[in-house]
Amino acid sequence: MRRDGYSQGGRQRWRCLTCRRRYVTPRPRACWAHQQIWFRRWLRHGLTIDQLRQHSGLSAWTLRRVIRYWLEHPPGAPGDLSRHRHLVVDGSFVYGRRVGVVVFIDGITREVISGCYGLQEGEAAMIDVCQDLRRRGLEPVSVTLDGNPQLAKMLRAVWPEVILQRCLVHVYWQGRRWCRAKPKRPEARELRQLFSQVLRVRTTADRDQFIDQWAQWENRYGQQIAGAHKWGWVVSDLRSARSMLSHALPDMFHYLDHPAIPTTTNAAEGFFGRLKQNYARHRGLAAHRRPGYFAWYFHLCR
Repeated sequence: MRRDGYSQGGRQRWRCLTCRRRYVTPRPRACWAHQQIWFRRWLRHGLTIDQLRQHSGLSAWTLRRVIRYWLEHPPGAPGDLSRHRHLVVDGSFVYGRRVGVVVFIDGITREVISGCYGLQEGEAAMIDVCQDLRRRGLEPVSVTLDGNPQLAKMLRAVWPEVILQRCLVHVYWQGRRWCRAKPKRPEARELRQLFSQVLRVRTTADRDQFIDQWAQWENRYGQQIAGAHKWGWVVSDLRSARSMLSHALPDMFHYLDHPAIPTTTNAAEGFFGRLKQNYARHRGLAAHRRPGYFAWYFHLCR
């Protein structure tokens, strides 16, 4: 065989001296990369094999082979993470309450920095994930979270100087839920009204007013609620609401001093909503291919 010019794509062309046929040496990696577009559409848009077949003109067997290839070759971890300063960390379940997912999101750009499949927020393995992120240069100024105490301890252990901001939406909704929609007890009505003001704190004056109102409620009803001998559903929930607010208050208003800090974990909640909706279309995926699916989803769907 000998060289015979170049193809229209600029690749070297060869001619066989025996059969006089011309050909171009195949490049498997380039072929996989070219067909990755169909894998991306399968992953990001939830298209079925039949829909992909209609759009691409490829056979169902070829499309399944392309999907299997990329699921078996997940993307590598990102390198330098030093530019991410304000994070949102949250977790959710993708199979009822059996398998968890945790994501680290840039609170400003909404970019997924890292995602972990098969992990829950409070697991001991979370500290290994945080240490790995620190080795890759992640040094956050703040982390917004929903108040999981185990996660907060792990973040403090890895980044002692980090500012932990409580998600105000979680405080707002959980507190109002514990106080009931139409409370009859005066302490419950006042506490519900106090929770209703959480999302309205915009200035340091609003913060000081909120803290004063909480101190007044605590002086009036706090010891009475804490020392109640007869527990019912109402008193038990009031105890929970009081305990949550007293523990969350020191970390609720850091955003007033640092405006770049996200006040809620809504970025993560929205990401989980899209993730569950897309994955529901592929819920028959084999268990050994699910880690590859989520690794690619964290990489592509940011």
